[in-house]
Amino acid sequence: MTRRRRTRALTTALLVLPLLAAAPPAPAAPATPTPAPPADDRPVAVEVTRLDPRTVAPGGTVTVEGRLTNTGSETLTDLTVRLQRGEVVTTRAELLAADADPDPVTAVSTAFAPVAGELAPGAEATFAYTATTADLGMDRDGVYPLLLNLNATDPDGGQSRVGEVTTSVVQQTAPPASATSVAWLWPLVERTHRDAAGGFVDDGLAAAVSGDGRLDRALAVLERLPGAVLPGATGPGPLAPVTLAIDPVLVEELALMAEGPYAVAGQDGAGTGTEAAAAWLDRLRAVAADHPVVALSYGDVDADALQAAGLPAVVTRSLPRAAEDAADRDGGAVASGDSPGPAGADLLTERLGVTLRTDLAWAAGGALRADTLTTLTDGGVESVVLDSGALTGADDVLGLDGSAAARATVAGQDGPVPALVADGQLSGLVGSAGTAEGGVRVAEQRYLAELVLLSQQPVADPAGQTVLVAPPRDVDPDPAGVAAMIADTTLPGLRPATLADLAAGPVSGADGALGPADGENGEALALDPAALTDVAAAVDLRDDLAGAVVGEPADALAPYDAATARAASATWRGDPEGARAAAADLRATVGGLREQVTLLSPAEGSYSLASNDAPLVLTVQNDLPFAVRVRVAVRTRDNVGLAIDDVGVQEVAPQQRTTLQVPTHLSQSGRFAVTAALTTPDGGPLGDPVAIQVRSTTYGTISLSITIGAAVLLGLLFLRRGVLFVLRRRRGAAEEEQPEGTAWPPSRSPV
Repeated sequence: MTRRRRTRALTTALLVLPLLAAAPPAPAAPATPTPAPPADDRPVAVEVTRLDPRTVAPGGTVTVEGRLTNTGSETLTDLTVRLQRGEVVTTRAELLAADADPDPVTAVSTAFAPVAGELAPGAEATFAYTATTADLGMDRDGVYPLLLNLNATDPDGGQSRVGEVTTSVVQQTAPPASATSVAWLWPLVERTHRDAAGGFVDDGLAAAVSGDGRLDRALAVLERLPGAVLPGATGPGPLAPVTLAIDPVLVEELALMAEGPYAVAGQDGAGTGTEAAAAWLDRLRAVAADHPVVALSYGDVDADALQAAGLPAVVTRSLPRAAEDAADRDGGAVASGDSPGPAGADLLTERLGVTLRTDLAWAAGGALRADTLTTLTDGGVESVVLDSGALTGADDVLGLDGSAAARATVAGQDGPVPALVADGQLSGLVGSAGTAEGGVRVAEQRYLAELVLLSQQPVADPAGQTVLVAPPRDVDPDPAGVAAMIADTTLPGLRPATLADLAAGPVSGADGALGPADGENGEALALDPAALTDVAAAVDLRDDLAGAVVGEPADALAPYDAATARAASATWRGDPEGARAAAADLRATVGGLREQVTLLSPAEGSYSLASNDAPLVLTVQNDLPFAVRVRVAVRTRDNVGLAIDDVGVQEVAPQQRTTLQVPTHLSQSGRFAVTAALTTPDGGPLGDPVAIQVRSTTYGTISLSITIGAAVLLGLLFLRRGVLFVLRRRRGAAEEEQPEGTAWPPSRSPV
């Protein structure tokens, strides 16, 4: 059975309902009542709207009021209610054990009291009831399970139970000798509504901070807390301090919205949340001035999922203190790539005007791996907040085996790490209070019952007991109900506290960080594997490009580190489709940076070389806002006739064109097919390769040798011809001088 179901099954409403003074005598219960149908099939929903007092002393009177709603299809008449009490519970262990084996709640029953009027389908009616502890037979301190039993007559004339709700009534004679300290950690976190380029993809955040939106209700809880002048204070402040855990992304996005018209899904001015965002931020500043504030990692990244995927650097860059600690480690100079791009702590300080805690990490899901703890501590985290369900020895946190203590240590790879452990049971009650069966007042009464039982048990440690309540990140509260839960920490036996108070309190025996916390159906909660694959691919692209950046890579790539953190946020747990879309967008956006550093093709696709060692001139276009280092790789087909030198790493100015001269060596003239490409210093491709036709009419060494040789040969041929010509002329002259009859041999051999 899940925690939420156990909470609903065992939340017992303090319903002490004697007859109103003016009410007529209650009719007796039928001797043989019709068997009650299962609770889910009963046609009347019962909501408790008032249950006073929260704890009752012997002889006291309890008042209960509520609302009845007919969810069935038939009109109900002769409505009557009564209370049935179960056996007293005196320890928290007994109360939790009863979740698995509920009390039949039949030890004592009060008389039925009528509810005026009939209840038509869809109609509502109210009831009010009072009773004393004597009416309920409450003879000692403790928690008494109660059942509110609603009977009615159906159209067929039969009487049966048509509705019920369970809760508990708490009797407390005197406060214990030592009070139990209760601290609250309140999340203000929201899924990002921007894409990797920083543009809003929807206007959902406007709805969340507008009237009755989830974040509006979350902030209203703190605004509803009563004020008081606490000891040592000079003026009024909140009755109970609540530590705010804020994701910087939320404040960043609201600040963008508050600045004026903003685009949504590429449509200029489509955003509707400017006024609501500005108003919510003003309210947050006012609340943050009165309560402690903890800066979560930028984007509230899923640290365990990133660590498991081999991406600890993403976790480190998102931490509030990463830049500060990196500077300390490197003697005041931040090592390349170590400082965080998002700078979430600075963002919160600027927007809220308060001093933040940056040394505390609240684990999403409540659990952390040992290697994740090491990554966090290396990034400046000094303590972590975990959930009791993630640790061995959690009974010590819950007070089931001795005193409750929220302080613990957990094992990291490099040694123990201080931890505060949230009470998973109480935190779950707060998280589900808005949907609790019987209403938020029933959830509050169960929450109070567990705290009172803790406070009443013997405590050996003079420091008393400590409890931490940390609702889920996506808590959707009923403002009045949850504010009442926080205010309950001022009741006898309880004491409001801060996280610092708990960190100085008693230490529990809980230890040993386990695997990821489980969801309601037992499945492990983590980011979608396909989404993590795309995030990892984007990080590989980012790291390769970081090696090309001239200057500090973290500064140049800060917007993309921020986008990575948003895509790897724990808020994507439970939304695999959204996680995959965000991660794919991140991969495409970071990959698109490579396309902004390109080689430009010659105008006609060809290039002529004027000499055998003329350089090949290439033009590089850098559209990025930062300078980069590049390598040029130029290759010819078959590498025959044209040799090209490596020019090494070259710097290209931001948003400019730069010409690069690549030395060449020709060994022959003609046309050459050349392919030129840009890469990062580590070999990652930049832009697309460019195909160039290189022409040369100059003579290379071999060509020149052949040409000279041909010229010499031609000269020799001309010389031979001249010599022969002269010889022929001489022979002709000799023939003219010879006497007639002289026979000369033929000039050529007849053979």
